[in-house]
Parts: sequence; structure tokens; C-alpha cells
Amino acid sequence: MNLPQQQFPKKFSKKLRTLNNENDIIMKHKYIQYRRRFLNLLSDITDAIKGVETDYTSIRLSKALVLLAIPMVLEMFMESVFILFDIYFVSKLGAEAVSVVGLTESMLTIIYAFGIGFSISATAIVSRRVGEKQPKMASHAAFQAILVTISVSILVTLAGLFFSSDLLRLMGASNDSIVLYSGYTKWMLAGNATIMLLFVLNGIFRGAGDAAIAMRVLWFANIINIVLDPMLIFGIGPFPQLGVEGAAIATNIGRGSAVIYQLYICFFGKSRIRIALADLKPDFSQIASFLKLSYSGISQMLIATTSWIGLVRIISMFGSISVAGYTVGIRIMIFAMLPASGISNAAATLVGQNLGAKKPAQAERSAWLSGWVNAFLMGLVGIFLVAWPEAALRVITHDSSIIEKGAECLRILSFGFIAYGLGMVVVNSLNGAGDTFTPMIINLFCFWILEIPLAYILAINLSMGERGVYYAIVTAETLMTITAILAFRRGKWKIQKV
Repeated sequence: MNLPQQQFPKKFSKKLRTLNNENDIIMKHKYIQYRRRFLNLLSDITDAIKGVETDYTSIRLSKALVLLAIPMVLEMFMESVFILFDIYFVSKLGAEAVSVVGLTESMLTIIYAFGIGFSISATAIVSRRVGEKQPKMASHAAFQAILVTISVSILVTLAGLFFSSDLLRLMGASNDSIVLYSGYTKWMLAGNATIMLLFVLNGIFRGAGDAAIAMRVLWFANIINIVLDPMLIFGIGPFPQLGVEGAAIATNIGRGSAVIYQLYICFFGKSRIRIALADLKPDFSQIASFLKLSYSGISQMLIATTSWIGLVRIISMFGSISVAGYTVGIRIMIFAMLPASGISNAAATLVGQNLGAKKPAQAERSAWLSGWVNAFLMGLVGIFLVAWPEAALRVITHDSSIIEKGAECLRILSFGFIAYGLGMVVVNSLNGAGDTFTPMIINLFCFWILEIPLAYILAINLSMGERGVYYAIVTAETLMTITAILAFRRGKWKIQKV
């Protein structure tokens, strides 16, 4: 603040003018610095969305994180938008339809386990080869991952075609729900190849550092899905009214189109991964290495996802409204967490590429920077959902009974968001280093030994109902984060062979 000079004796006036001039220079200098940083950030964001090719191991760590995280966050944001749209349209069909979607998704988590497990391995191997400056080896490994994924998906397709009703019954669905809505389950299980290949191919692109390609692929898939969803569910225009089965068909069309687009990029597009004719044959030694690495990755995901099946089975004891409330609550939670998983995917790529470039210290710094950024952002989201869960739920349903149950679920789970955000990054960093075994052991202890028994005791034995399940989830996830941090600090992942 410039005070009037006449308040001071004359001998101080010159000194005051000097100080004012110095302050102006300092403020101008700070303004120029902040403006330059802002323009650099805008430039980095633009480059991230465009997918400018760069060596992430040789640039400033914060810039590398922005270049990778922005498209991955946008990719996951679009996925979360679709999830909300999908359940919004399905909720118009009633609680029974929402319940079947929830039960089916609990079964689909097993497919996700294979898809994500293969994706983890693909990201770890490809990122390591790219860090070692061996793009041809990265492309060769990518095709072997695709070959394994297609082989496994065929088996799941057969199970979906012939046993979808039996699987729904096993999950606790009512006979009416099975008769009316089992078509949704059949379509989703039979079309599992679109899910698994979408995961694995995007995992390949992320490992190579082509995060912008993965982003465009998922946007392409979900825009198709969002457009087709209401048309096939409600029979808008020339489309038949297929109800909840239409949602599954729209999903398969959208994801299938994206997979075709991904394969085109792998063979003919501008990507760091370029599969050549010489790669189009099985390499059994590479497949064996991929499966060995995938075993722990799939196991850790199966442990986590089957625990969710166990949890939804406990919740189903309290009726369809409880399952529907849980389903919409989890959809909101996934919506909030998917962008955060984009940051954790960026961390996995940075860790893998830096280890390939023989820079373990930079790999570790990238993990911690990503982790604390994620924890901060998730904490902000958690505060909002604890305070106003009903407002978030009304975006996708106006059924008061479902909102009541969903709000209870969402409010309790949101207390653990800071732990979720940090834990996602630490676990993904271990996976990106190729250490898939440690997260598997952590998941085994936290989810099977702790979470499911604790959920049953709290919900059934202590008569807490669904709230007991939600408290068990927060407890297990928080303990998983703490354990993963301790394992990460030991540093054995730095010498992991991939």
C-alpha cells in the first residue's frame, strides 16, 4: 500500500519512493513468473490431449505427470460419465432391473479381474521395453498379450451363453428378475471380449506412453454407448424397445467399435506400438513370461473383485431395494474414483519407464508425487459426498427408497476417499514396476481375511444391516493403503525383473 508521502519528513521521501519502485519490480517479476507457469501448464495440457510424443524419463517430473495424467483422467472421466448415464436409464425400469444390473456387474468383476490383470502385465512389460528404448520388442510383447486375451475371452463367452440364468440365481436374484432381465446378463457375459480387449489394448497404449490414444478410444466407445443406450432401452425412433437388455447391447456395440479402432491403430496408426506381420505368431516364451506376470495381477484383482461379490451377496439378504441402493451408490463412487485411477495409471507408466531407463530414484519420486496429488483431489470429492450424497444420487434416480439406501452407502464409503486415492497410486506403482505379487498378498489379507468376515459379523451378527458392510469396506481399504505404503517404502520393487 502506498502511503501519502507528505506524512513523512522530507529526508524519508526519497527512500519511500525507492521502496515503492522496488515493490513494483518485485510484483511485476512475480506476475511474469506466474503468467509463464500458467502458459506452460496450458501448453502441457494441450500437448497431453494431442498426444505429443516425448521421452517421459528425460523431462521434468511434474511435466511428465501432466502429459500422462491429463488424457488418462479425461479417459476415466468419460467412462464415469457413461456409468452414470447407463444406470440413469436403467433406473427408469425399476428397482428389480437395477438390482439385476448390480448382480451382473458383481459377476463381471471376475471378467474385469482378468482384463485388468492382463492390462497390468501389458503396461508393465511395454513400459519397461519403451524405457529401455526397444519399441520393436514392446510391439512384439503387445501382440502376445492380445493373443492370450482372446483365448481366455472365448471360454467366458461360452459360460455366459449357457449359464447366465443359473449364475444370477446363484447370486440371489429373484425368479421374477431372472425371467425378466436375464438377457442383460447373457449379453454382458457373452460379449466379454470387448471388455477384456478394451482394457488390455489401452493398457498397452498407456505403457507405451500413448495416453492420448487410450483417451480417444474410450471417448469413442462411450459416446456410441451413450447415444444407443436410451434408443435401445426405450425403443426411440426406428430402434426396438429392448428394456435392460438394450443397455447390454449398446455397451457391446460401443466397446466392440472401440476395439476395432484400437486394433487399427496397433497395425496401421501413429502409435509407439506398431505390430508388424512378423509379430503375428505365437511366441510361447513371451506368452509364458506374460502369464507368469499376469498370474499375480489377475489373482490380486480376483481377490478384490470376488470380495465385492461376497459383499453384494450379504447385501442381497436385505432385499432388492438394498441392492439397488448399493448399486447406485457404487456407481457414484466409481464416477468419483475413475479420474483418480487415471492418475494412478500415469504413475504406473512413469515407474515402469523410469525403471527401464535405469532411474529408480525418479521412479519413486513419480509415485509419491502422483500419490499425494491423488489423495488431495479425492479428499475434496469425499468431503462433498459426505455432505451431500443425496444430491449426487438424484442425478441418476428419483426413487426415494433407492436414494435413501444409496445415500447411506455413499456417505460411509466417502470417509475413506483420501486413503483410496493414495492407495490406488501406491498399488499401481508396484504393478507398474512388475511387482504384482506384493499387491496380491496385500489384497488376500485385507479383502478375504479381513473384509468379508468383518462385513458378515457387522451386518448379520451385530445387526447393523448394510451399514456393517460399508464400514467393513472402509476399514479394509484403509488398511490396504497403509500396508501398501510400508511395502513400497522397502523398495524391493526397484529390482523387479520384467
